[in-house]
Amino acid sequence: MAEIIKHDLLILGSGLAGLRAAVEASIQTSGKINIGLISKVQLMRSHSVCAEGGTAAALRPEEGDSPGLHAWDSVKGSDFLADQDAVSRFAEIMPSEILQLDRWGIPWSRRLDGRIDQRPFGGHSFPRAVYAADKTGFFEMQTLYDNLLRYNNFKRYDEWFATKLIVEKGEFKGLTALNMANGGLYLFCAKALLIASGGAGRLFGFTTFSHSVTGDGIAMAYRAGLPIKDLEFMQFHPTGLVPSGILMTEACRGEGGYLVNSKGERFMDKYASKLKELAPRDIVSRSSMTEIEEGRGFKEPSGLDFVHLDLRHLGADKINERLPLIREVCLNFLNLDPIDKPIPVRPVQHYTMGGIHTDINGAAPVKGIWAAGEAACVSLHGGNRLGANSTAECLAWGKIAGAEAAKWAVSGGAICEQEAKNAVPEEEKRIFQDILKRSGKENVYRIRAEMRETMDKNLGVFRTEESIKSGLEKIKELQARFQQASIQDKSRTYNTQLIHYLELDGLLDLAEILVRGALQRKESRGGHARRDFPKRDDDNFLWHTIAKYTDKGPEFSTLPVSITTWKPVERKY
Repeated sequence: MAEIIKHDLLILGSGLAGLRAAVEASIQTSGKINIGLISKVQLMRSHSVCAEGGTAAALRPEEGDSPGLHAWDSVKGSDFLADQDAVSRFAEIMPSEILQLDRWGIPWSRRLDGRIDQRPFGGHSFPRAVYAADKTGFFEMQTLYDNLLRYNNFKRYDEWFATKLIVEKGEFKGLTALNMANGGLYLFCAKALLIASGGAGRLFGFTTFSHSVTGDGIAMAYRAGLPIKDLEFMQFHPTGLVPSGILMTEACRGEGGYLVNSKGERFMDKYASKLKELAPRDIVSRSSMTEIEEGRGFKEPSGLDFVHLDLRHLGADKINERLPLIREVCLNFLNLDPIDKPIPVRPVQHYTMGGIHTDINGAAPVKGIWAAGEAACVSLHGGNRLGANSTAECLAWGKIAGAEAAKWAVSGGAICEQEAKNAVPEEEKRIFQDILKRSGKENVYRIRAEMRETMDKNLGVFRTEESIKSGLEKIKELQARFQQASIQDKSRTYNTQLIHYLELDGLLDLAEILVRGALQRKESRGGHARRDFPKRDDDNFLWHTIAKYTDKGPEFSTLPVSITTWKPVERKY
């Protein structure tokens, strides 16, 4: 029988949202709550450290900005699919979050007068991206963990892979997790769980995401019966480095960088005449892909044709001060210095707008479970996220959900040990018998590569019914083949093949949700751009997509969008 580990509060994921939740839960309970931090990577190796450009907040009311303007920009940027009550709450919270991090010691970049600096970001009508050079996420993570260390109330479970979420009669009972170091399966029991495990970027091959970002928490929640919302909305960032896909932060354009085609034209003039390169990401990505598809891109032997991101006019001093990581990456990966040469870029998968359905407090529709950050869908971003709103969301709902989960754990929750024990034998059999000892002809890595190729080809910046159906057919084929997949490494200690198998198992579920959701949404909205239905259709599709698990695949329903202030209008930039 699996060993049982008990905590008041479990936090799955140790990125920005998870650390902010742990800090807030500790603050609210004066450090008296017992927290377990579970992560499949070492702490400070979560993908949050890769966030570069900034964190959005309306800090300058005396200069014309306001939380209301931030909220409007976000709603408009979402193509009116965001829940406006959530957006307004977010915009009101963020100024205090920035100042809180400042008090906790983050080295924000400063103006000459010593005040916190901000720079322009796409879709924002005011420069409100607060930044720390181009390593914002890294410094936010360091600051949060430094402050969590003030509380001697948590235990880290680094390199533990959660395998099953145990839910009975609409209540959280526990979860099972593999200790990668010894290969043992353990049962975690707690009063409350907060899922902050990130998005599902590695559904795609050409992506900005770390290899660890495989949507495990979302897939685990889905299989436990939690609803998944708006997963068809994937964001494509306009500037992924060719050929690696590494993010060239939006701060490059916020600092004044240009996008240029093979004719030397600054082409965003004709797509978004007012904001140009600082239009929202969905618009800039479609514009760049149009230039490439119509033959005005630069040729690349791999087929990843590109446009240029030109920073040369910014000068060496500005690049070295504001964009040092960008220069470092270009030098290390391409032997190219952006001070002297333009950077080859093309649209790249960058963000999961959908996720686990939650209410405005981050609570899932299961007692004792909350979700925050990219794993969750509150819905702040709707059909398209504005740049600098992602790290901000992690901070805002890390705080909100962390406080709510802590409150539940202290007063209302109970550790349901016996109910959780009943689910363990079946999970032990699934992993150590059905998977580890299986012999089959299919290769996990070949299936994974074909899945990513399918998603890149059929569910990218532009989609059609034909491409989506082709993607669905292939995903169903891969799901069938996966049942015959085996792993060669039969050991238990640091069995990365087993981890990759479990990751792919969840990814194939999420791929089916995404593809089926895209097929039924016969309109273009935000990151979901269908060439056969090029217009947004508010009469028939102004709703959230909800997917729930069944043995036969996802079952879909809809949920109304919360519209409190602004009626949908045409987006013009």
